[in-house]
Amino acid sequence: MKRLAFLLLTLAACDPQVVVDKTIARTAESVIANVTGSDVAVCVVDNAQQPELEILARDIGVQAGTRTKAIIRGVLSRPETQKCLTRAHLATPDLT
Repeated sequence: MKRLAFLLLTLAACDPQVVVDKTIARTAESVIANVTGSDVAVCVVDNAQQPELEILARDIGVQAGTRTKAIIRGVLSRPETQKCLTRAHLATPDLT
């Protein structure tokens, strides 16, 4: 009975929107990784805005188009993304 109570409290503490946002971020990360590599993708996801991640996540399973690459380039150009890449000893990929 105590386990059930603990489980219910744990589930009640989960915010469904947080779960959705994390799922979108992980999906977007896989799309970005196909364009930039997985290490760079982490920095992009960490510095992208939620609407950008939602657009990127829609490209799962298809080849990245110009809009996807433009969003990734935009996020890569941000100072915080550049700092992330520098800390990870990564170069900004050429997305031309």
